[in-house]
Amino acid sequence: MTATGLPLLEMLKTRMHWHQARQKLLAENVANADTPGFAPRDVAEPRFGRDGRGVSTALAPARTSPLHLAGTADPRAPAQIDGARFEVRPSGNAVSLEEEMLKVAQNQSDYQLAASLYEKNLAMLRTAIGRR
Repeated sequence: MTATGLPLLEMLKTRMHWHQARQKLLAENVANADTPGFAPRDVAEPRFGRDGRGVSTALAPARTSPLHLAGTADPRAPAQIDGARFEVRPSGNAVSLEEEMLKVAQNQSDYQLAASLYEKNLAMLRTAIGRR
């Protein structure tokens, strides 16, 4: 039995690949901390629908009763507002080592969580089919 096609496992694999790509990009940001004119970059976070496939539309509030007020969701609003950078050096470099290292640590922690969930789900599938 292959684990392909199971939405949860596919989402976890996608998430782990995203964390790997983000870690590489964050490492490049740290490596270029002294490069004049370098602007740090980041990777957009993957978003998933109920079926486990990627979605690109903003979520709208659900109106479950006619007595509820109709909500408005601005699809142009960012899901997470990134704070201003700590400093921009005279050379034009905008990399803050403290900020980048915080992102690296959080990314590593999130990757370990996704890998642990992936491993636990595979163990659960093995138990379900009688291979423990």
